[in-house]
Amino acid sequence: MRISLRQLQIFEAVAQSESYTRAAERLHMTQPAVSMQIKQLEEISDMQLFERHGKRIVLTSA
Repeated sequence: MRISLRQLQIFEAVAQSESYTRAAERLHMTQPAVSMQIKQLEEISDMQLFERHGKRIVLTSA
């Protein structure tokens, strides 16, 4: 499976906003759709990309 440009845009939006919900709003998507794309990206890369810290979503060291 290949990483799509859209998945990279979603990754960037989540990283900047530290929130799936805010990223979804910014990208005019639903929150579950953002979560699903991040999950697929993590499966493709075989790495956990984000960690939850309270209500914040932050990048891992990966």
